[in-house]
Amino acid sequence: MNTSHLECPKCAATYETEEIHHLCECGSPLLVRYDLDKVRETMSKEVVASRAPDLWRYRELLPVVDEANIVTMGEGMTPLLKLERLGSEIGMTNLYMKDEGIIPSGTFKARGSAVGVSRAKELGVKTLAMPTNGNAGGAWALYCAKAGIECVVVMPKDAPSIPRSECEIAGATFYLVDGLISDAGKIVAQAVKENQWYDASTLKEPYRIEGKKTMGLELAEQFGWEMPDVILYPTGGGVGIIGIYKALNELKEIGWIEGDLPRLVAVQATGCAPIVRAWEANEKESEFWDNAQTCAFGITVPKAIGDFLVLEAVYDTNGCAIAITDEETLAAEGLLASVEGAFVCPEGAACFAATQKLLADEWIKPDEKVVLLNTGCGIKYPETVESNPPLLQPGESLPKTQS
Repeated sequence: MNTSHLECPKCAATYETEEIHHLCECGSPLLVRYDLDKVRETMSKEVVASRAPDLWRYRELLPVVDEANIVTMGEGMTPLLKLERLGSEIGMTNLYMKDEGIIPSGTFKARGSAVGVSRAKELGVKTLAMPTNGNAGGAWALYCAKAGIECVVVMPKDAPSIPRSECEIAGATFYLVDGLISDAGKIVAQAVKENQWYDASTLKEPYRIEGKKTMGLELAEQFGWEMPDVILYPTGGGVGIIGIYKALNELKEIGWIEGDLPRLVAVQATGCAPIVRAWEANEKESEFWDNAQTCAFGITVPKAIGDFLVLEAVYDTNGCAIAITDEETLAAEGLLASVEGAFVCPEGAACFAATQKLLADEWIKPDEKVVLLNTGCGIKYPETVESNPPLLQPGESLPKTQS
């Protein structure tokens, strides 16, 4: 294992990796740091390319000590698809989508849960608890079932139905709350304190981000260790965009990539856009967003504990933050499906809507290499699609279609 320590990005305090730690004493999330000189000596592009096509191919940059503790369902190395028809339609020559919808549990949350649960198992955790907007709870419940760890999940009552079913069928101890994820988080925090459970809330343990960062590692490898110009990411808790930024910086430090990092774009909804509001005001942290509501339920996070890390990633890469209406999101979801055959989640669709707006504003240039992240499978959100096909009677002929 190449981990050296846990580090606070706010006060620079350090902690041992072989002890259970959550937040720094100053209240900040902790980040895993590696001996990158050792990584440079022991890891090569050729060796990585020869390994199985999953996220564990980057094991030298992951925190699990003993491979026997790895809990896996084959997650990782999701496809990078060139959106040629859609790109041509909007005037872009290099538009790509990294599709996380085919990963176990149907969303990118499998990455964080695979590494987070593996490390929890290694640290001897018996019970963990977490609040969730849906998909993270479903993924962690499934991976905990495989690891033999008890999983306690608290979810807003308006969360999508499929992740609720995942929690139920995986045997998690599962509750709904009449409120938002912030309300679920308060309940979990109290339960963790009372029961001494492992707190798996977003960024309250250091290892979820290490799974999410593998999206950045994969993108670099899939582009031949060269960088795209822009990466758009749907941002709620922000772990994905923080992880991608961390991964690319680690790759740059070991000499595997060169030049400027991609401009990172935090995509939010107009009904819940604390990061956008903070970026527009050039602030380093966001303020709580009252009355948060959007069809892209996964990014309905009124205040992210790692907001300062999201904003750092955006500022340091000369990126931006942008808010999309629900109408724009649903229109983009339909366009991706009807033109590219990609039934994406609303959060992923918001990234395409953001691409269109940034292209119109000339912030994105037509020939730039642009990647949008689809973070989940559209079939997990059946409520976003209305289906009212004509009803035929037995023996009735189909009308002619235009050729």
